[in-house]
Amino acid sequence: MENNRFELFNVIWIAFALILFPILLKTTVPYGRHTQKDWGMTVPNRLGWIIMELPALLIFAYFFCNSSATERGISWIFLLLWGFHYLNRSLIFPFRIRTTGKAMPVVIMTLAIFFNLVNGYLNGFYLGNVKPLYPTSWLWDIRFILGIILFIGGLVINWLSDKILIELRKDSRNGYSIPRGFLFNYISCPNFFGEIIEWTGFALMTWSLPAFAFAVWSFTNLVPRALDHHRWYHRTFETYPKSRKAIIPYIL
Repeated sequence: MENNRFELFNVIWIAFALILFPILLKTTVPYGRHTQKDWGMTVPNRLGWIIMELPALLIFAYFFCNSSATERGISWIFLLLWGFHYLNRSLIFPFRIRTTGKAMPVVIMTLAIFFNLVNGYLNGFYLGNVKPLYPTSWLWDIRFILGIILFIGGLVINWLSDKILIELRKDSRNGYSIPRGFLFNYISCPNFFGEIIEWTGFALMTWSLPAFAFAVWSFTNLVPRALDHHRWYHRTFETYPKSRKAIIPYIL
């Protein structure tokens, strides 16, 4: 019965993402380059990043480790991959970006905390309690192999794209200029593209409803943001390449 409720929660969470997606397509989330003063109180951008991303790491680890399962086997790999991503996202990336003078609305930070708490709980609880033990044969299952390739590939795309953006701001007077090289030659937001690939890979390698829900939410959050960034680039730079797509090469 408990597992049925847990599965229903996941289904509702996915449905919520699908309902929210068209709304986000018409709403520009006001932080970073899109910051607006009419969204209320703000916090420094770096502090906001840490506070909103850290719960995903902590809550996942808590529910994964706080279970009655005596063995977890391959599930430890999933914990390490999740932890690797969010350790960078919450405690390393915020100190790499140049955020002097930038702020984040508290309401946006709060919504992100809620998002990360739910996804951290769903995936941590599933891997720690619902299915803590995958058979050893899962390591050569095609779903695991393709999933981990996608995860690592997406992670590399995300990191390399972030590195280009961070380096780009060194010589820019206003903090922004046209990014070039790597996948920026094809899309405006390869960092978002990499993250979508990453969590799609995680969903495939775990073959779980919570991870699928997270992949759906990643798409729901990042595609509208990429489209906003893409439009902003075109408004801001007259020479912005017209052949670039927003987030998926040659498609979107």
